[in-house]
Amino acid sequence: MKVGVFLPSFLLPGRGPDEAEELRVFARRAEDLGFDSLWITDHVVTAHRFYSVSWLDSLMTLSHVAAITERVKLGTSILILPLRQPAVLAKEIATLHHLSGERYIYGIGVGWYGPEFEACGVHKSERGARTDEVLETTQALLAGDEVEFHGRYYDLDKVTVEPHPRTMPPTWVGGGRQLEHEASPEQSRMAPAVLERIIKADGWIARPTCPPELIAMDLATIAQAREGRQLNQPFTVAHENFTWLSEQRSHDAVTVEQQERFSHVVSDERPWDYIDAVYLTGSIDEIQQKIQARRDAGIEYLMLHTLTADPGQLDLMARHILEPFQNA
Repeated sequence: MKVGVFLPSFLLPGRGPDEAEELRVFARRAEDLGFDSLWITDHVVTAHRFYSVSWLDSLMTLSHVAAITERVKLGTSILILPLRQPAVLAKEIATLHHLSGERYIYGIGVGWYGPEFEACGVHKSERGARTDEVLETTQALLAGDEVEFHGRYYDLDKVTVEPHPRTMPPTWVGGGRQLEHEASPEQSRMAPAVLERIIKADGWIARPTCPPELIAMDLATIAQAREGRQLNQPFTVAHENFTWLSEQRSHDAVTVEQQERFSHVVSDERPWDYIDAVYLTGSIDEIQQKIQARRDAGIEYLMLHTLTADPGQLDLMARHILEPFQNA
């Protein structure tokens, strides 16, 4: 299992002028410890429904840390495609991929926060169709010259965007089922349009709120849909999740610490029992068991949200997650 970590790109109250340096220290430390990748959350507007924080711009922040790292891959999980204009996005991706030494992973999805679509001049009801058009056009623009595309929302007439990569950034598609809750903005299902995007891609990113039994169910659906079709190989099965590691011996003390840390980033829209059911919480042994359950369900690439810019959490993740699982 390969393990990556999310950059602390959230805007926590009280973080001062050293925030940019904290981000750089975090990125360099993750690379030095041997993590495979650095990931980033994407929101254009503040989405306080499920988060207590807002976020830095995803692609600009990846470009920032690309300049001070050399090996780690750089991924978006997920880039909200229907908010983007495809020619501009293709230029941004081409530039990031080129200047980073072709380390970018194009993790994409449709998004969920209604006001975000309206703020960007689109409607949530259009998100699926727009995602398909943005994905198709950006991939074509990265791959070749004089691209022609005439869709419902976007129109390209012999458009060229450079630089063209030597190797295309792999496309990983997020989506699928999640543990249902009354606050969930969507039904827990593998929508046919999402499934079609996934099976054409280079990988799938299971939702953070998708527990092992639903991961296994989604993966069986994906495998069945891919069977007998001429599709991209290899195919990566990935999963992002939130965690906070504590070496305290008291389970109650660990829970109190985790509840406090989660509250800084995750809103109270969902109760603790839901958070505990879907995220990597509990003692270190319990977190390792939860990760193993996801590995048993088919996950081969894990991306972890750290909830802090403190590199001390990276050290704990390297000791208790990266080292035990990367060669397992």
